[in-house]
Amino acid sequence: MSQASTRSAQDAPAHDAKSSRIQKVKGSPFLGILDPIIVEDPAEFLFGGALPREHADRIWTWMTRDVAPDMITLEGPSATDAAAFDAMMPALMTRVRDVLEISKDSFEDGRRLRLQLGGDETYERLPVALNALRQRALLEKARAFGRATNATTDENALMGALQAMPLQDQAAMALLMQATVGQVANPNKLMAAVVRIAGAPSEAAVTRAGFAPLVDALLAHAQNQLFHLSPMGAFADIDLTCRALDRFHRLARAVNGYVEINRTGRWAQVLAGLTKAVSGRIEPKLREIMPDLNQAMRRRESGDRVDADRMLSAINGIYLLATVRECRDSLALNAAFEQIWNQVGQALEVHINRNLEAIKANANDAVSAERLEAGIKMAELRFNQEYADVLRRARDAAGRRTPSGG
Repeated sequence: MSQASTRSAQDAPAHDAKSSRIQKVKGSPFLGILDPIIVEDPAEFLFGGALPREHADRIWTWMTRDVAPDMITLEGPSATDAAAFDAMMPALMTRVRDVLEISKDSFEDGRRLRLQLGGDETYERLPVALNALRQRALLEKARAFGRATNATTDENALMGALQAMPLQDQAAMALLMQATVGQVANPNKLMAAVVRIAGAPSEAAVTRAGFAPLVDALLAHAQNQLFHLSPMGAFADIDLTCRALDRFHRLARAVNGYVEINRTGRWAQVLAGLTKAVSGRIEPKLREIMPDLNQAMRRRESGDRVDADRMLSAINGIYLLATVRECRDSLALNAAFEQIWNQVGQALEVHINRNLEAIKANANDAVSAERLEAGIKMAELRFNQEYADVLRRARDAAGRRTPSGG
């Protein structure tokens, strides 16, 4: 590609105040090819294997708008698909290389390129995206390896597979580990194998063995759970929230449970920051559980009815509380959790007994029956299955009684 045509592609369209704003192109950036390494915002912790979605969108916009608008079509019947994109990769990378070479020629060319990319931060992540495109064939293999670890029980085989990774190429390792960890259900397996390979659990030993990118990838995926912990409220996907919290716990435990982290090192600081960030998003929701529970279960003197939204919030809160109990070793919520855990237990007993008494007095009290059913469901989460079964038998017995006890 000639310098003139390259510079023309770099200059078009004209970059006035309006056209310089980065617009997100339709569809997944890079047609999904780099999805294995893309992380959601906020992404304060970055390493060579992770590409924040914001930067991925900007780089993809730059490629489709400024580098190869004649090659990549995103709309219509002739829209470029992943296979076609893969086939054009050599020509596209040649254009990108030429644009980058031209941008080094002068301050103005460099400034223009940064403007097209949307700023210095995206420019700094550009090498990660380009390296991932070069390694694209290995990303899916890395994902397949990650899935395979979920079924393997042979640690020696796992160690052999890890040692076959390009340990001397840390940039490639970063990408492969990011893609791998995204598919691993139990990251403890990976870290146990790595510690055996390293010969010691110390941070220095793991780094010397070439597996620092694995720890970085674990932290990047742990950070990625923040995105799923954002939506709260009555209509939030509580299953998604609880899965994200459990995932964070597994990833954090894989790091601090197997590696003796230097307390003043980068990993320790990142993990501490993530623990604080996750806990900060969960604690306000924990504080809402008692008000939601009391308002959902409290009987009203006139016009009594079950507030479906409030009841949903209460049940969601108990689900979250039970998940926090399982994950609390990776959180900074011990004091708040213990207080709310105990309060919820006491409140449930009070509300359940009140509704049981209401049904004993009137077996046709549908509102109390609905509250009692929800209370038993929450008691099963807060206490256990056996206690919930006892309550169900008490409910059935109460429903068969008449007000006179006959």
